Amino acid sequence: MKQYLVRYALGFFLLAGLLGHSARFYQIPLISQLDALIYDAKVRLTMPQSQDDRVVILDIDEKSLAEVGRWPWGRDKLATVLDNLFDRYHVAVVGFDVVFAEPDDSSGLKSLQSLATGELRNDAGFQASLKQIGPQLDHDTRFAAALKGRPIVLGYYFSNQTLVSRSGELPPPVLPAGTFQGRNIAFTRWSGYGANLPLFQHAAASGGHFNPLVDFDGSSRRVPMLAEYQGAYYESLSLAMVRQLLGASRVVPGYPAGGDAKSYGVMEWIDLPTARGTLRVPVDESASSLVPYRGYRGSFRYVSMADILNARLGPDELKGKIILVGTTAPGLMDLRVTPVGNAYPGVEVHANLIAGMLDGSIKYRPAYVLGADVVLLLLAGSVMVFVLPLLSPSRASIIAFVVLFFLLSVNFAFWLGGNLVLPLANSLILVALLYAMNMSWGYFVESRTKRQLTGLFGQYVPPELVEEMSRDPENYSMAGRKADLTVLFSDVRGFTTISEGLEPDQLANLMNEYLGAMTKVIRHNRGTLDKYIGDAIMAFWGAPVDDAEHARHAVVTAMEMQAALVDLNRILVAKGWPELKIGVGVNTGVMTVGDMGSPVRQSYTVMGDAVNLGSRLEGITKQYGVGIIIGEQTREAIRNEFLCRELDRVRVKGKDEPIAIYEPVALAGQVDKATQDALKLWGQTLKAYRAQDWDQVELMLLNLGRSDPRPLYDIYAERVAHYRKEPPGADWDGVWKFETK
Repeated sequence: MKQYLVRYALGFFLLAGLLGHSARFYQIPLISQLDALIYDAKVRLTMPQSQDDRVVILDIDEKSLAEVGRWPWGRDKLATVLDNLFDRYHVAVVGFDVVFAEPDDSSGLKSLQSLATGELRNDAGFQASLKQIGPQLDHDTRFAAALKGRPIVLGYYFSNQTLVSRSGELPPPVLPAGTFQGRNIAFTRWSGYGANLPLFQHAAASGGHFNPLVDFDGSSRRVPMLAEYQGAYYESLSLAMVRQLLGASRVVPGYPAGGDAKSYGVMEWIDLPTARGTLRVPVDESASSLVPYRGYRGSFRYVSMADILNARLGPDELKGKIILVGTTAPGLMDLRVTPVGNAYPGVEVHANLIAGMLDGSIKYRPAYVLGADVVLLLLAGSVMVFVLPLLSPSRASIIAFVVLFFLLSVNFAFWLGGNLVLPLANSLILVALLYAMNMSWGYFVESRTKRQLTGLFGQYVPPELVEEMSRDPENYSMAGRKADLTVLFSDVRGFTTISEGLEPDQLANLMNEYLGAMTKVIRHNRGTLDKYIGDAIMAFWGAPVDDAEHARHAVVTAMEMQAALVDLNRILVAKGWPELKIGVGVNTGVMTVGDMGSPVRQSYTVMGDAVNLGSRLEGITKQYGVGIIIGEQTREAIRNEFLCRELDRVRVKGKDEPIAIYEPVALAGQVDKATQDALKLWGQTLKAYRAQDWDQVELMLLNLGRSDPRPLYDIYAERVAHYRKEPPGADWDGVWKFETK
């Protein structure tokens, strides 16, 4: 653990620094810039790139200027355009992305009126003619008349210039001053405006500002749905047009959880109640909506203003359409930097918002996204900080990729499935920095430690354990110590006979096949391969790497070795070689482990009585006709996990203390009822045997032999026959003594 402290500290330092940005204690410009680039990329990647025919842009284009003349046109022509739009083409709603801030004097009416009050004031004919033609020359009045009673929204703009400018007349605010008192909403506030002439604004159905928000990088990604001026709140052009289209007479601020200003005062949406239901428009903490760009420039149909003025289109071509009046003519065009283009027509920004509101496709970035970003960053950061130092470079790379994939998947799931915009740059930077730091640390610092440890243990311990040891090198040494471990011995039965029947090269190949297969099983179960002794194998568990389940791993290894031998024998028989049978002895106990030997040769090994007993247990497997025998302490360590058959109580050569020996049968819960019944009957047989009830033992052995014949039952039958002739005596303890190894 100690060698990870520095990496943990560095990781937490990086995590804390990026969390401060996510929590908005401060802002890191690079991250904000990257987040903006990622947002733009997601917009371009997922936008439908299809034309929306519901919204049509009435374009003051070069063709119109060439036919009619330079802009601004006489308001009589604009009145004709409106009359055609509503009376001939039956459009649904019209919005102007232009401002009519000055009166129209192009007709000369002002000069005629000056003459009428001056030198021609007594000319009755002139006065009569002026009275007759005056209304036709009053273009502003004609235009106001064309506006009146129709769903037309006039556009205007706000400004924050140093010299405050106010021209024209604003429409009535959509929400009065004081509506959001006590709320935590960062409205866009303006000090000046440029609006339409009062005559026009009074005649029009509504008005809306066409100010997009320009982000720090100059790009227009949002438009304030509600903007604040002198305490009152004014709607955007797009919102006003949608209200007119749907017949929504008011806007209703929306708050989550009942809108308790004290607990959570941020507005998250705007509702537009209509007779057919309520349209909900999502907004962020500044009451702005993200523009749902459909595609690149030209995502909406453009119609030349001259074609409408001269009624060149078929009567049904614009029926029920939403009309936005704008311009693409050079010198007049309002161009914006957007995620989908650096010269994007401003009028299409409003068109996209209108289409997005109607489709419900506006992306949503509520205030609580800040909390979601912090939680995701904490989750990903904690995994990376804690886990990466513990893993190899390949596994660390996999984990980093999984975390990265998780973050991207969550982000895109919210984007596509819930229209939620979650920040991503912070998390990506964290993953990249933590991965780079850990890889650099592993390369420059840990590689030296691993080389040192491999020099000490590499010739004794499997490489995978050396890898694990290298994570905590100060806890490992080759010095001798006492420890509770488990040792395994295995031996090929009849190896001498087998070796005599094979050529030297065949014998070498056979042993390579056998030892390779058995070693693979040992290493798979985290065993330390001690040595090969001819055809014998010695391995142990619990050192040098601690293993709380060393007994279990050793028993599993013994059983898997027997299973692997079945597959190996098929290969050996196919080559014309003899089948192999092995005996395996497993014992658990206190042993001395460490680097032992002479100045000439040393080995990391185990020694002690428990080791010797393990060797003896392997030697007597053939006496009981079983493949595996485990000692009493091993049996106690795995009692709850394995079902075992008690074989006997024995005294092996070199030990006076008797021990019980067992054969592992299977994992608990994986034994059929017939085997369970046989084991239960065998237990009763041993009890009768130790009570010297020979008749009962013989009867039980007979029953066992019929259902599950085993050499073990024959051995006990022979013993009973022997004890009938030579009774062991009343003080007999039921222990069988072995005089040989």
